[in-house]
Amino acid sequence: MVSRADKSLLAEWWRTIDKPLLSALLFLMLCGFLMSFAGSPPVAERIGVDEFHFTKRHAIFLVPTLFIMIGFSMLSPKQVRRAAFILFAFSVLALLATLFIGSSAKGSSRWIYIAGFTLQPSEFVKPAFVIITAWLFAENSRRPDIPGNLFSIILFGIVAALLIVQPDFGQTMLIAIVWGALFFMAGMPWMWIMVLGAIAVVGMLTAYLMFSHVASRINRFITGEGDNYQVDRGIDAIVNGGWLGQGPGEGTVKNILPDSHTDFLFAVIAEEFGIIACMLLVGIFAFVVLRGLSKSLDENDAYVRMGASGLVLLFGFQSMINIGVNLKLLPAKGMTLPFISYGGSSMIAMAMGMGFLLALTRSRPERRQSSSIGFGIHIPKPAE
Repeated sequence: MVSRADKSLLAEWWRTIDKPLLSALLFLMLCGFLMSFAGSPPVAERIGVDEFHFTKRHAIFLVPTLFIMIGFSMLSPKQVRRAAFILFAFSVLALLATLFIGSSAKGSSRWIYIAGFTLQPSEFVKPAFVIITAWLFAENSRRPDIPGNLFSIILFGIVAALLIVQPDFGQTMLIAIVWGALFFMAGMPWMWIMVLGAIAVVGMLTAYLMFSHVASRINRFITGEGDNYQVDRGIDAIVNGGWLGQGPGEGTVKNILPDSHTDFLFAVIAEEFGIIACMLLVGIFAFVVLRGLSKSLDENDAYVRMGASGLVLLFGFQSMINIGVNLKLLPAKGMTLPFISYGGSSMIAMAMGMGFLLALTRSRPERRQSSSIGFGIHIPKPAE
């Protein structure tokens, strides 16, 4: 217990932090590290490195991930906005750099090599973009003389263009979905909904017609024909696991699953620990999203409310895409499962986003003085 008389920064942080949300995120980090023992060794063996090469690197990334999330959660809402602007500027410059010095893999140039590590700028631009967009929408409603909606559209256009030229349509779609949700929350007029909806449809059709790899993935998903090796092996792993799994280290399909440590770690978890364990894991992801949305409803500040909502939507949609691909419910797309899949850039960027979320959902005197039942009914507190 922390004494009320203790006014230190750490004590104040502990009193105001949302402990259930923090606990859920820490639990996901722990699960990710433990699951790396299941999914990483087969990949390490195939490329001829130490059996626990990726597990060790996962542990190395986990240390800064934890400190970054805790550190960012100590910020005030104003400091969150300032940090987001700095992170966004860095990310945009890094995205531009990938066009010239980026490392290419599987037909895309999305990574930059720095001191033996790979940096994926698209991961870092996402939480920063969400915070800045939320602030712009809030300013537009608070001060009509500031064209926040227009600025957000321009900002989205810049980010989307930089992602498309890599090309990375998966991240583009993810950011577009979250941005559209925030625009809707900000009170988007129906005319805007129809116009932006039409633009989205045209954009998807254009991507399908102009980019062969996009068309190939969609066609393989719809018809089931073509190279579906990894997706099919993922389904085999899930089926092989059954309800209770084969047991830790007893999975066999994972040995022939190329991305068993990253995009398809969920399938490895299903094979070794079973569908019930996967359902429990999905429940933790759902708790983080619902808890974040519930806390955001208690906020009187539009910027804080939309910022928190946008961050949990980003977290939730990315989780849904990864799991959907593993279950063959969505076309194949290289997207990590937050805090579970191996990937330094993904882990650290997600830590920044969740640190922002924890900072925005901390108890503050200026928050609306009400308590919540469910997710939308507010009961005023009695006067003290």
